[in-house]
Amino acid sequence: MAEKAKVITVFGSSRPKEGHTDFAEALELGRALASAGFAVCTGGYGGVMEGVSRGAREAGGRVLAVTSSFFGSRVNRWVDEETRMGTWQERLFELVRLGDGYVACKGGTGTLVELAVVWEMLNKKAMEHRPFVVLGDFWQPILDRVREVERGHASRWGESSDPLVHQAPTPINAAQFLASRLASKGSR
Repeated sequence: MAEKAKVITVFGSSRPKEGHTDFAEALELGRALASAGFAVCTGGYGGVMEGVSRGAREAGGRVLAVTSSFFGSRVNRWVDEETRMGTWQERLFELVRLGDGYVACKGGTGTLVELAVVWEMLNKKAMEHRPFVVLGDFWQPILDRVREVERGHASRWGESSDPLVHQAPTPINAAQFLASRLASKGSR
C-alpha cells in the first residue's frame, strides 16, 4: 500500500489576484510542493491560498482546504477536499493539525497570527517538531526582533538554541528544505 503524501500547510494573504507577483509566487510554490510529492493544505479561499492550490493541482498534487463559516466565502475551485469549521480559531488549529510542515508566505494580520501560533507551538513544544519555512524576506524583520528576546540566555524553549523557522528565498528552496527535513524525520 502506498504511503500517504505528507501535507504542507501554506499560510498567506487572500488579497493577491492573478497577475500579481505574490500570486505568481504562490502558483510556483504549489507546483514545487506537489512536484516534491506533497499534498498542500490552505485556508481555501483566494489570493495566495488559490495560487498555491492551483499550482499544486496543475502539477498533479492533492489539494486540501480548511474553511470557516465565519468568513462566509466559498472555497476556491482548485480544492479537492474541503473541511469546514465553525470559527476562525477552529480553522486555524485544524490547519496546524493537518500540516506535517508549514510555509508562511507574505500576508497581513491573519498570516501573522498563523505564523505566530505555529512558531509558539513549536517553541513551547506544544506539538512535535515540524519544519517551518517563511518564503522570501517579508517576515525576516519580525523573526529577527523576536529572536532578540528568545536568544542569548538560558531557556528550555526551542528557539533559544536553534532556529525553528527557516527562511527560503524561493518556492523551490522551500520545497527542497521541507523535503529534506521530512525525509530525515520519517513518518509522523
